[in-house]
Amino acid sequence: MKSNLLLIIFTLCSSLTFSQVKLADKFFDNYSYVKASELYEKAFEKGDNSEHVLTRIGDCYYNNSNSKKAAMWYAKAVNKYDDISAQYLFKYIQSLKSTGNYTEANIWLKKFIQIQNDNSRNKDYNFDKLLSYNELNTIDDPLSIKIENLPFNSKLSDFGSYIHNNTLYFASSRGLDKTKNYGWNKEPFLDIFEVSLKDKGYQLELGNPELLKASAINSDYHEANVTITNDGKTMYFTRDNVTRKNKLNYDKKGTTHLKIYKASLVDGSWENIKELPINDEVYSTGHPSLSADNKTLYFVSDREGGFGQTDIYEVDILEKNKFSKPRNLGPNVNTEGREMFPFVSKDSTLYFSSDGRLNLGLLDIFKSNIIKDRKAEPINLGAPYNSGYDDFAYFVDPSNTKNRSYFSSNRPEGKGNDDIYTVYTKVCSQIIKGITRDKENKDILSNTSVKLIDETGKIVDQIITAEDGAYEFTLDCNKTYTIIGSKTTYTDDKVNFDTDDNDETINKQDLFLDPLIKGNQIVIKPIYFDFNKSNIRLDAGYELENIVDVLRVNPKMIIRIESHTDSRGRDNFNLKLSDRRAKSTRDYILSRGIAPERIESAIGFGESQLLNKCSNGVRCTAAEHQLNRRSYFYIVKK
Repeated sequence: MKSNLLLIIFTLCSSLTFSQVKLADKFFDNYSYVKASELYEKAFEKGDNSEHVLTRIGDCYYNNSNSKKAAMWYAKAVNKYDDISAQYLFKYIQSLKSTGNYTEANIWLKKFIQIQNDNSRNKDYNFDKLLSYNELNTIDDPLSIKIENLPFNSKLSDFGSYIHNNTLYFASSRGLDKTKNYGWNKEPFLDIFEVSLKDKGYQLELGNPELLKASAINSDYHEANVTITNDGKTMYFTRDNVTRKNKLNYDKKGTTHLKIYKASLVDGSWENIKELPINDEVYSTGHPSLSADNKTLYFVSDREGGFGQTDIYEVDILEKNKFSKPRNLGPNVNTEGREMFPFVSKDSTLYFSSDGRLNLGLLDIFKSNIIKDRKAEPINLGAPYNSGYDDFAYFVDPSNTKNRSYFSSNRPEGKGNDDIYTVYTKVCSQIIKGITRDKENKDILSNTSVKLIDETGKIVDQIITAEDGAYEFTLDCNKTYTIIGSKTTYTDDKVNFDTDDNDETINKQDLFLDPLIKGNQIVIKPIYFDFNKSNIRLDAGYELENIVDVLRVNPKMIIRIESHTDSRGRDNFNLKLSDRRAKSTRDYILSRGIAPERIESAIGFGESQLLNKCSNGVRCTAAEHQLNRRSYFYIVKK
């Protein structure tokens, strides 16, 4: 008898007309990623290895921060479908990095960059949104952010800000000598300028830019990229390789290279210029930056033995103008492309620009903890620091307390070729807190899972309530969130919440979870059937998963199922129809792995127990009739 029942169950389950994948989609859309992944994986086991199923399983684990499983399922998708959307390549790369598989991540990164540049592949996908909403936008995550083009920018190139003792140093091609132009951009050669600066809260007070106070630093050719020791007595800067007669010095191939020099402050002027011994005549050395303790100099070079076009190196500063042998920072910073403009903040974070990584545009600004951890991977600062253009020369004023930084960019809204921008952030946040409660009696519910979900569907925070049922999250201003309370044998309570721009607002939002077990029943939303049909609809399958969940967490519970019809049609037909509906409901539950002996019976009662006036011969609306097409789930044994 049992084997025959199982055969019937299998046959009926195979003939269910609702789509298991569509049911999984419904759970996914409601952020029930655990349930959705279970249903998608069942579909996969039955042979559905479509791109939709594979990527959705990956998304379920990605949104739940299970990088290992996310990478496994994304791998199945990207290896099977050559034309897969770039968003899944991105998530695959991020998942690989999260698990420490950087070698594989870099292989797929190259393919991602190719797709990113292929308009026919990404015309319907917003990469800026992807990059700014995900792991790339990790620096401070400002909610109220102001980017200002500094007023002293000219119509020519201005870049490379550095601040020391209320003076901002930068490079500009606005030089006084307009007779000599640089061949590549037809602009005058770069000189180093300085401008007085006072930071007054969220306002800057700037003087008029002037040429650097020095007798011989600015030559007829390029000077740029300043860094100054903590005591203010020594400046390092970049200059074109020139002869003693102040002429460009070319190598055998007709190329002039960059070199790093240093100068000493004498009576308010930079004098005693000396070339560093780390320079060479056949490759460039430039973009100097000091470590926080001034014991190490970081620089950029195209010397042999590097990983790409230009790499970042470090060298120990010794006594008497001596330096150690330069060391390449390695593949965790350098790529096959260009790494440039290093800057080390006072907390020893390395910032630099690169065009060889996962970028929003051309050169992007990255940060890295490699000075403290040699295995650290760089992180893209994301929008708005990076754009679809060149963004570089990031700098943080160590004396500033308003979270202000500076960077250079050739984005089109600027005044000239390259402009200097300042960014200050006023981090705006709010609190949302509340109590998880039983909807029926308002009792406090402990051991309740409360999830905070962002606009992309990713779970950004999650807690389990203690005996007091309390939860609390910190939210960003001007964002949309979803908060979901979940507990076994309860239906979820889901709240959508928008924050405004009022800082430090405390919002209160209790969650009310509806118990599934009420008296001697498991009570769910009505299981409706189409007229004259007994198949399980998508909405019915969604509700029946609550029955499955209750039975799973109560392994000794036994239930019986009753099904009812409306009065339309003959009484005997309705009796048989309701019986088919009861057994169809039973078969769905059994198809989800519940043992047959846990359902005592599944019986239809036809139209004998109507809930309203709509008996034979009474005119009723379709909605009134549908109210009578229902099922009940009685608990026989707890």
